[in-house]
Formats: sequence, structure tokens, C-alpha cells
Amino acid sequence: MFAATRQWFRRHRTPIAIGVGVVGAGYVATQYVLSKLNDARERMSSDRIAKENLRRRFEQNQEDCTFTVLALLPTVTTNILESMNTEAITYQIQHMKTGAAAAGAPARSPPSIADTLVTEDESRSMISMQSESGIHASQVALPTQAPTSNPTTTTTTTAPSAGEAAQELPAKQRKTKRQLWDELTISSITRAYTLLYTTSLLVMLTRIQLNLLGRRSYLSSVVSLATGSAQATISLENNDDDNLLQQQHALGNSTDFEVNRKYLAFSWWLLNRSWADLAQRVETAVRASFGHLSPRDLVSLDNFADYTRAVRQAVERGPLESAIPSRWLSLVLPPPGLEDYVLRESGILADSAAATFEHIDRSEAEAAAEADPSTSDAAAPTRSQTIPSPDSPSQVAALRRMLDETADVVESPTFSHVLTEILDAGFATLLERKVAPVAFDLPPSVGEGSIELNRLRNEKVVQLPKILSVLTRQAHVIGSGMPNEYLHEMEAVRDLEAFAAVVYSSNWESEIHEEGLLAAAEEVRQQAAEAVASGTSEEKSVLTGQAQVDESLVMVDPSQSTLESAWERALDQS
Repeated sequence: MFAATRQWFRRHRTPIAIGVGVVGAGYVATQYVLSKLNDARERMSSDRIAKENLRRRFEQNQEDCTFTVLALLPTVTTNILESMNTEAITYQIQHMKTGAAAAGAPARSPPSIADTLVTEDESRSMISMQSESGIHASQVALPTQAPTSNPTTTTTTTAPSAGEAAQELPAKQRKTKRQLWDELTISSITRAYTLLYTTSLLVMLTRIQLNLLGRRSYLSSVVSLATGSAQATISLENNDDDNLLQQQHALGNSTDFEVNRKYLAFSWWLLNRSWADLAQRVETAVRASFGHLSPRDLVSLDNFADYTRAVRQAVERGPLESAIPSRWLSLVLPPPGLEDYVLRESGILADSAAATFEHIDRSEAEAAAEADPSTSDAAAPTRSQTIPSPDSPSQVAALRRMLDETADVVESPTFSHVLTEILDAGFATLLERKVAPVAFDLPPSVGEGSIELNRLRNEKVVQLPKILSVLTRQAHVIGSGMPNEYLHEMEAVRDLEAFAAVVYSSNWESEIHEEGLLAAAEEVRQQAAEAVASGTSEEKSVLTGQAQVDESLVMVDPSQSTLESAWERALDQS
């Protein structure tokens, strides 16, 4: 039996060999195909996870921008409301009326009706202006009085009579009622429009700052993952300004911590200084468009909208014959000569020095606790030497790069385009949803509107004080906290999110080069090659770290990494 079997195999050895070869080749090919399919599946899964992580980080960043604007808005609102105290002018007009009534027949000849007469409609407008703004006349302080010749005499009466107040006012403050009305018109309109412009610029600046920091945080997370640092995964936590800084400070990345704090501090310029230049620009345009109106003039909604468009034309485009948009950079960022001034005034320089010494003390304490008592004294200085100084070249270069990139974005046509759309949303909310229903008793305009509504917008007229009362109240609403209808409408602009996405995803190649990410990745690759060549026990960990980096980093096409090309691509896809 065994001999017959042996003879059978001998006679059929060639077909058997061929069959075994075919089966073996098929098995090898099948395993190869399956391995490639598994690799492709894992690659697609890792790409999907990385893109999902990036999307979640981006969405979280936009929420942080909203809350940051809400936190910063009260600062600039307080400055603007204190600078343009419309309620004080309103009080002076009412005070002049009550003073004239109490004094009886005045000694001087009465002024003309066109200058001083307050009609019944104007009186109702004045009362409405105070009640709607939420500020009673008794809550408005009188203008500061000039010092008298007797410095030892102090006035303790908080509510002097009309006659006494009129006698105590200096001669230069004694204005006619028409002059006060003109001031009230300019002040109320300028204040509301300045708040709209300032809020829009703050929204744009915050989007730029936090998305630039979000991009740096994402790339830093990739580097941390590649180098095997304490943060082994790409975090998705709240990356607003405070949380981002605390996270980096806790990880010991004091260079990024200080650079980011200084970079965010430049919003102080808009909140405390440049808004005054913006207000002056708006006031000049308002005087040119609304200066000819008197309190008795009847204005339709279309007329008021035309005056507003003239103001926006002057502020945003300059003179009517000019086609060059206004430069916003001087309002968003300080000139290079005032950058140190901004950092000093915002308190960042003093805080940075204190934070550096605190971090050094903490590092020395940790080193002393971990090291041997005999070597703790020598170990502590070594740890503290790794903390960069507040003015280290690395910090200066990183901060300069971020400021230059911010300036490039602000001066780009994309910035002006998105800012114009945000302003359109803000002014539409003010005119169509506030002024039209309250002052003109018109329904809010939706789309093009009906023929009847368009006719009413053009034919129905009201006196100017009725519109001013709405603007006076809305000035407090524009700069309020949550809920803020104006901010909600501005952030609902579709191109704003596209603009933020462009800022977040552009210039990745330059960021990688300048931040040394390519050097870190090359170092990891060299370690992987050495581990493979030597067969050390670190091979698995190094290769795993490199694989995690490849799976976590979502690269953007370098040819489309600039702001303009990315914005054009976003417009094509929309």
C-alpha cells in the first residue's frame, strides 16, 4: 500500500508541485491584498478621525470667539457711553425748559421759535427717550462745574434748582436749545453707529486671534504627540484665551504661554484707544449727513436709511469720489512704535515677569522634592535655566510673526468684504427691526417687502426726536451682554465662518517651517530608522509615535495654503 502510494506521488509529482505552488501563491496574494485593504481601511479611519477632531476643535474655537467677544464688549461699551453721554444732553434740554418756566418772564428777549420752541411731539419724544433708554433724568449727573474763585467753598447739594444750576454753569456751557438739539442728534446717532462699528471690528479681531492660536495649538499638539511629551493625545478641550493659556502653562510650555498672552493683549488697543479715532471718523460722517436736520424735520424711513448709507460710505470708503476702502489696520492693531506701550498699559509685561518667577520657584521646588537632598541644590538651577526670559528672542520672533500675519489678514480684501457683510447685518438689525417698528410703526422688513410696505417706508414720516429716542435706547442694547441680538446677527453671517476657516487652515506650511515642526518630525524619523537598524526595544514605541503623528496631522495642500487662495476655494464651494 505504501509502495503504491509512493509510486502514485512519483508519477504525479509535477501536477502536485504545480498545485501546491498555485495554492501557496494564491494564499500569499490573498494575504497581501487583505493587508493592503486593512491598511487602506485604517488609513481612511485615521483620516476620518483626524478630520473629525479638527472639525470639533474648529467649532469649539468659534464658540470661544463668541464668549470672548461677550466678555470684552462691556469694556469698550462703557468707554463709548461715558464719552458720548447722550442722556446728559437730554437732561440739559429738559433742565432748560423747566428753568425757563420757573423763572417766568426772562430778562432778555426771547429767542426765536425755530431755536427754542419745544412742541408737544418733541416733549413726548424727550420723555420717550429717557424712559426707553432706561435712565431717569435724576440719574444723570450735571456737567462738571468749573472751580470757583473761592476754593474753600464746597457744594453739597446734589439736586440744585433750575435757576441755581443755570447761574452756576459757566458762560461757555450756556447753549441755546437748538445747539443742544444739534448736539443730541449728532451724539445719539454717532454713539449707536460707533458701537456697531466697534462690535464688528471686535468680532473680526477675535476671530483672527483665536483661530491663529487654535491653529498653533493644533500643530503644537501634533508635536507633543510626536516627541512623546506629557500630552500624548490631541486635546479637544475649551481652547479660548484663558483655558488655552492655562493649558500651555500647566504643560510647562512657557514660551507659547507668554507669546499667546502678549498677542491676545493687543485687543486692548481697540477696547481702550482706537475706538476714539473710529468715533471721530463716524462723527465727521454723521455731521456731514445729518447735520442739516432740525428737531422739527419730518423724516421717512427711506430718507433715514439714505442718510445712514451716506455715513457708511464716508466711514468705510472715504470720500464719495474715492474707490479705495478705508484702512482698518490702525484701528485693530497699534503701530509698531506703540506695541510696547500697549503691553505695558494692559499689564502683560508685569504679569509676565511675575509668572516667570512663579514658574521658576515651582520648578525649583519640584526638582528639590524629586532629587536627592545632596544634589537638589545643583538640580534646581538647571531646571530654572530652561525657562525663557520675558524678552527672549524666541518669544519676540514668534510674537512678531503672529502680529505680521494678523496685519496681513486685516489688510486683505477678504477682511474688508466680510466686515462689510457684518456691518450690513448690524445696521439692518438696527434700522429694520428696531427703528422701523418702534419709531415708524412699520412691520419688520422681510426680503424685498410688499408694495404697500415700500410705499409706507417712503411716505410715512416722523419727527427726528422719535428716531433719536430709539437710537439712544439701542446704544445700551448693542453693547450689552447675553442675549445680544446684534452680535447674534453678525455671527450668523455665512462668510464669517468661512473667513474663520480660512484663517484656521491657511499658512500651515509656513507655520510648520517657522515653528520647527519639520525638524521635530525629521528627528522622529531618524530615531525610527536607527531603531530599525539596531533592533532596540525602542523600535515599537518610536514607530508607534510616528504612526500617531501621521494619523493625527491633517495637512493642507501647500499650493492652496495662502489666505487668498483658500478664500477663493471656499467661495467656489459655497
